[in-house]
Amino acid sequence: MLSFNEKIIYLEKSLSKTEENYADSFRTDILIFFCEFNIENRLFVFLREINTFIEIENWISKLTSRIVMKEDEMEVNEIINDYLELG
Repeated sequence: MLSFNEKIIYLEKSLSKTEENYADSFRTDILIFFCEFNIENRLFVFLREINTFIEIENWISKLTSRIVMKEDEMEVNEIINDYLELG
């Protein structure tokens, strides 16, 4: 099982990857939203429910897909916050 710190580090590295498609271009927005990647950041509470690197990748993929679908209706920060609160 991954430690909480390992999850945070992997999330940051995954969000920092080079863009491969339009959805990936929002990874930078997600990085900016979280601001600080450390265990004190309360925004990372969702990582407690995630157990593997694949689940982290899936979480990122679902969020970036949601941003693409709703970017005309809401601000990116609102979409990220909504996803964190409601899944």
